[in-house]
Formats: sequence, C-alpha cells, structure tokens
Amino acid sequence: MIRLLLVGLFAYATYRVTMRIIEEVPGDVAPLDMPGDERRALRRQSATMGVEPKR
Repeated sequence: MIRLLLVGLFAYATYRVTMRIIEEVPGDVAPLDMPGDERRALRRQSATMGVEPKR
C-alpha cells in the first residue's frame, strides 16, 4: 500500500515538473529541421538553378 502511494507521488511530481518545463518554453520557437531536409533543399536549389547535383 505504501509502495503504491510512493509511486503515485513520484508520478505526480514528475508530471508537475514536466508541465512547468513545457510552460516555460516560449511559443515562438521554430522546430528543428528533420535529418535529410538539407539534402532535399539542396536538390531543389540545384534543380531551380538547372544544375545536376553531384553525388
């Protein structure tokens, strides 16, 4: 019974800490690009310039 209470308290404390951290993040943060997006952007840029990408 005491173990269940301790696990519940730990879960609640973890939840509160997580929510506080999430609230502190400003809303205007741009998400990071996914890996591989740079390669895709370079491919598009090369295509618009009429140049074949080097491999």
